Amino acid sequence: MTDMSNSPIGKSLLRREDQRFLTGAGQYTDDISLPGQTFAYFLRSPHAHAAIKSIDLSAAKSAPGVHAIFTGADLAEAKVGGLPCGWLIHSKDGTPMNEPPHPVLAQGKARHVGDQVCLVVADSLQEAKDASELIVVDYEVLPAVIDTTKADAPGVAQIHDQAPNNVCYDWGHGDAAAVDAAFAKAHHVTKLSFANNRLIPNAMEPRAANASYSKHDESYTLYVANQNPHVERLLMSAFVLGLPESKVRVIAPDVGGGFGSKIFLYAEETALVWASKRVGRPIKWTADRSEAFLTDAHGRDHVTVAEMAMDKDGKFLAMRVNTIANMGAYLSTFASSVPTILYATLLAGQYTTPVIYCNVKAVFTNTAPVDAYRGAGRPEATYVVERLVEQAARDMQLDPAEIRRRNFIRTFPYATPVGLTYDIGDYDATLKKAIEMADVAGFPARKAASAAKGKKRGLGYSCYIEACGLAPSNIAGALGARAGLFEAGEVRVHPTGSVTVFTGSHSHGQGHETTFAQVVAGRLGIPVESVEIVHGDTGRVPFGMGTYGSRSLSVGGTAIVKAVDKVIAKGKKIAAHLLEAADTDIVFENGEFKVAGTDKKVAFAQVSLAAYVPHNYPLDKLEPGLNENAFYDPTNFTYPAGSYVCEVEVDPATGTTEICSFVAVDDFGNIVNPMVVEGQVHGGLAQGIGQALLESCVYDTESGQLLSGSYMDYAMPRAADLPSFKIGTNGTPCTHNPLGVKGCGEAGAIGSPPALINAITDALGVVDLAMPATAERVWRAANGLS
Repeated sequence: MTDMSNSPIGKSLLRREDQRFLTGAGQYTDDISLPGQTFAYFLRSPHAHAAIKSIDLSAAKSAPGVHAIFTGADLAEAKVGGLPCGWLIHSKDGTPMNEPPHPVLAQGKARHVGDQVCLVVADSLQEAKDASELIVVDYEVLPAVIDTTKADAPGVAQIHDQAPNNVCYDWGHGDAAAVDAAFAKAHHVTKLSFANNRLIPNAMEPRAANASYSKHDESYTLYVANQNPHVERLLMSAFVLGLPESKVRVIAPDVGGGFGSKIFLYAEETALVWASKRVGRPIKWTADRSEAFLTDAHGRDHVTVAEMAMDKDGKFLAMRVNTIANMGAYLSTFASSVPTILYATLLAGQYTTPVIYCNVKAVFTNTAPVDAYRGAGRPEATYVVERLVEQAARDMQLDPAEIRRRNFIRTFPYATPVGLTYDIGDYDATLKKAIEMADVAGFPARKAASAAKGKKRGLGYSCYIEACGLAPSNIAGALGARAGLFEAGEVRVHPTGSVTVFTGSHSHGQGHETTFAQVVAGRLGIPVESVEIVHGDTGRVPFGMGTYGSRSLSVGGTAIVKAVDKVIAKGKKIAAHLLEAADTDIVFENGEFKVAGTDKKVAFAQVSLAAYVPHNYPLDKLEPGLNENAFYDPTNFTYPAGSYVCEVEVDPATGTTEICSFVAVDDFGNIVNPMVVEGQVHGGLAQGIGQALLESCVYDTESGQLLSGSYMDYAMPRAADLPSFKIGTNGTPCTHNPLGVKGCGEAGAIGSPPALINAITDALGVVDLAMPATAERVWRAANGLS
């Protein structure tokens, strides 16, 4: 057993990767320029819904610098498939979801503003843009379907022939009859209607790709800003282009943020890979910010009616939820799972609600596709639960903390009525710590002081839970997943004792090069500096499912630990021969192999050297080398949970909301690097507060034009909008992975929106307040205006 007393695990080591990022030495996809480089520009539809009658390329093809121009007809002729959806959902009647084709370039119709119509390849980006202006497209403009709640209304335009009434699926989860029975005997029912506003991800680095083809071995190489290169390769090669995976190498170098928006297979990089062989030159494309607003997969966009049934003491009896989820114009890679498997299964929250039923109708609209965005279904579920719980407390004239305590889960493992089994948690202790850190006892005095200034002060709670590290693969497969959800790791020990780790997880801001190195160094008893982390390259990493859903450490880290354990097991056998002992008598502690009960020992580096210079052990029993692989498929999710307390002061004269205090206490299990975790929570809180106060993606409901298509119209949170966060932890180690860790990357974005809206509605004494709670909306609510 490895002695962890001197381990770097649990220490706030500075992130090793920051040195290159802060000094401009990072290498992003757009930084890569290949010999013979050409550039791509996509001509996009200016209409939300239009038939493409004809495309005239004659003038554009003869423009200076142009190598080729491709349309949807070219890809159809080459039998290029459509972009696949990775999760199959069945409607309540058992029929599979309607899954219309998602062409790489539009074929016959454009279905949202920004839909790709033509690909222009030229010697320079400017020449490609100039040529695109010479392309003449004859559009027949059709009525646009924009409003989520009206997409399936009688008489609206049909977006896809394969999706009658624009419905993707009508799905249900839970026991509807039991819920109805519980509501029939309830003492009180709290009911709320609200929208979870559509968001645009806005990663710092826009999407980018650079594709090349080699005649030498008929292979393709794609550099791409992506969160899971192996999945990108699998979907693109097998399902779209019909290529052997072995002929496609996908490299995701440094990636400047993703938040889910870079998980998916997009049309642009797929088109570039296909075109690179036709052009015979590498092709680069980098989205400008306007393209990113139009074409990156958006997030959220739910319209929900939710009800909570209670007895006379405020005990929850049942919950009923009806949601309409906007899929956009096409099904993105994981879109179908977000408002179903990742949403309805989290509606129990931290509470013992006996029965729950959720109905989700997913609809197509003439807007950009909607898919996973930081939290992916979990923020939407938490908003439903925590807004309901807070309002229920007000309806029942109970303290918001007290109603939560009356309903907390306290016995583990706990099977929820929506299909999950929580392994561990201590929700009482987490809430208690948050209340203490927020000085809730002093709130009445602060409220009175605000009132003396003519301002209104409010306090809001949110007790969230999320499911991270989506698993196991067999259960996910039964629920519709079309891919495995494991992770892979390879640990390669070099003769000198230094180590290179190859992981299928991908880092795009999470700090894996530091935290994974801490884990490996801690297990092997070697310096962190002796561990190198390699990720993001299908040509070097055996396989992997990438980074999303707060899975990296719990799933990817566990795969690495399993590979390290194999290294140690083999090392014991080598050490046994070096020390002339039985391998069963060898223990490994602090980087040394020892004979138990003696002072005989050999250092890890000596064993690694012996593995590659095998003079002292029998080759008929032990192979040379010290290199091990492992795959890990979790047996369950991990379940981070937390309690957030937000305090605001509202000026009713202007509608201005000031966040006076924000306390976040999270249970992430064991923590490898507290500084990295705190940074992740800060970032998540900023994004959650951005949704609650500022951000909203808005389309014109008639034309389908994106009205919030730039930072002039889409409000991002700034430092002045945020308080100095008070962060705490209350860890209960996960019971089913060797590190005892849980996910942390999405928590802040999940718990913060309801805490903030609950605080503002508490200050104003109102029930309804739509997100984002802009100054105008708050002013109108404060002054009793509709």
